[in-house]
Amino acid sequence: MIHMTIIPMTIFRRLFLPLLSLLAFFSTAAAANDSAKEKYLLFVGTYTAKESKGIYAYRFDAASSELTPLGLAAETTNPSFLAIDPNRRFLYAVNEVQNYKGASSGAVSAFAIDRRTGQLSFLNQVASRGADPCYIDFDRTGKYALVANYTGGNVAAFPIDPSGRLGDASSVLEDSGALGPNQQRQDAPHAHWIEPSAHNRFVYVADLGLDRVLIYRFDAAKGTLTKGETAASAKPKSTDAGTFFSATLAPSTGPRHAAFSANGNFMYVLGELDSSVTVFANDDNEKFRSLQRISALPSGFSAPNDAAEIVLHPNGKYLYTSNRGHDSIALFAVDSHAGTLTLVDHFPTQGKTPRNFEIDPTGKFLFVANQDSNSIAVFRIDQSTGRLTSTGQILHVPEPVALKFMPAE
Repeated sequence: MIHMTIIPMTIFRRLFLPLLSLLAFFSTAAAANDSAKEKYLLFVGTYTAKESKGIYAYRFDAASSELTPLGLAAETTNPSFLAIDPNRRFLYAVNEVQNYKGASSGAVSAFAIDRRTGQLSFLNQVASRGADPCYIDFDRTGKYALVANYTGGNVAAFPIDPSGRLGDASSVLEDSGALGPNQQRQDAPHAHWIEPSAHNRFVYVADLGLDRVLIYRFDAAKGTLTKGETAASAKPKSTDAGTFFSATLAPSTGPRHAAFSANGNFMYVLGELDSSVTVFANDDNEKFRSLQRISALPSGFSAPNDAAEIVLHPNGKYLYTSNRGHDSIALFAVDSHAGTLTLVDHFPTQGKTPRNFEIDPTGKFLFVANQDSNSIAVFRIDQSTGRLTSTGQILHVPEPVALKFMPAE
């Protein structure tokens, strides 16, 4: 016969209720922590010739897909591309203008980020050392900002001090080489994108005017860029003395931006002028070999189009590009072993002239900046296929051209 002991209610309350309360507290705290992980700030760079005043901010909850406008984060001229430092304390913007303080140059602006409010506090501004800066990134240490000047046809490096302020350029390097055949768009070198190599010894520069992705040495101790060979045993790969061309594209491709696979084995270069993606294999020591060239447009489309942005999904399975003219996002499936692409479909961007687009940090949503319809459209990404579905959310932002996410406080 089994004897059961009945615990008096007073003892039960004394012993077990505090334990249950403690478990409930930890459960609530864990849920809150998980929810916090999916809350972000979204900064939007714009052109300011008309209605816009500068950089705008939103709060985004990826768990609920809720967007909350935070208003004008900082007033500044033509912040056409943005970058957030690795420590997420500072935001940097290129000011895409042709004249700065009487010189043929644009500017670069530094801001401190308030992660609670999304407001940006101006720190300082320096000359970009070339007209119409259009892209900014950091070296792998986060101690230097790297800038591509489109009309200036050059690239520059800028030291960043511990307070986030920019110093004067530590290095300026002119792109050089044979021009592409498109006389209207390839009249001179046009640096359009810059990014450091994984080991920080080189930087890559997509030059629209030269139909090449250039590779330069980078000295992270001095912040200097130099033309030269990729290794002591290597020989220059072009007739331009001291310049190593890491990747040569078909004539009139007009390379604009590029993306790398997570393992660094493949580089995907977007051609603005011919709306193509060229796939390169990084065989050894930054020597890139062309594998594939594929159109980002549907078969039979012949109207004018300028490709704008290229982004790999965080899972590495899908690649997206934007088409200004066809006004679509192109989806490609990525062969993870061969690196090659298969065009899957096109998705209307719910607006005109899609420029920059960004995948949110969770990989669940894709945001498109439709420059000429003054809007940002939000799409949900099918994780099993990469396909896009409109969420119906359309944000009004005057002339949006650049998007950047970061975790909110």
